[in-house]
Amino acid sequence: MSNHTRCRWAESDPLLQQYHDEEWDRPVHDSRLLWEMLMLEGFQAGLSWLIVLRKRQAFTQAFAEFEPQQIAAFGPEAVEQLLQNPGIIRARAKIEAVIHNAKVYLTLQQQGQDFSHWLWSKVDNTPIASHAPELPQSPLSQQLSRELKKLGFKFVGPVIVHSWLQAVGVINDHQHDCFCLHQALFRTKRDNLDVKSL
Repeated sequence: MSNHTRCRWAESDPLLQQYHDEEWDRPVHDSRLLWEMLMLEGFQAGLSWLIVLRKRQAFTQAFAEFEPQQIAAFGPEAVEQLLQNPGIIRARAKIEAVIHNAKVYLTLQQQGQDFSHWLWSKVDNTPIASHAPELPQSPLSQQLSRELKKLGFKFVGPVIVHSWLQAVGVINDHQHDCFCLHQALFRTKRDNLDVKSL
């Protein structure tokens, strides 16, 4: 890994460094991937993101490459098998929430609602620059948490949603001395997008 200055949360482990440098805060517009990241953030609740990263490959295998149509078909037997899988976080409520949320995602799809369009329309397709990266939630995450719950999603509290928004590039929350902050600002300018401020 490089010797660049990073956000403090990413300094302690090579896996966190790689995730921070190569994935975190990159704007995601693929609906299925946005849904997958939201599900992984739900598994993080009460734990650390490093635990999720270390188990990410096992999660992908256990949850059918995070294809909502396949996950929605998981029944009680599949849940019990997942609870016996040592490679993932074995929390029944979280596992059942993913299956439930797959059904919600598919219902939205059937209604003609694109998940990516839904999310990015909330910020006019423009990443938001945050000046308070230490805060665990934001007015936007509180708003979207309420809206996601109204749509039927579970495990989408404002802290989970805020972490998700950071991860998928909706909120640019790199610390002021992080080398990726300047890359993110350049990327949005290059793509002819303005960066709004919270």
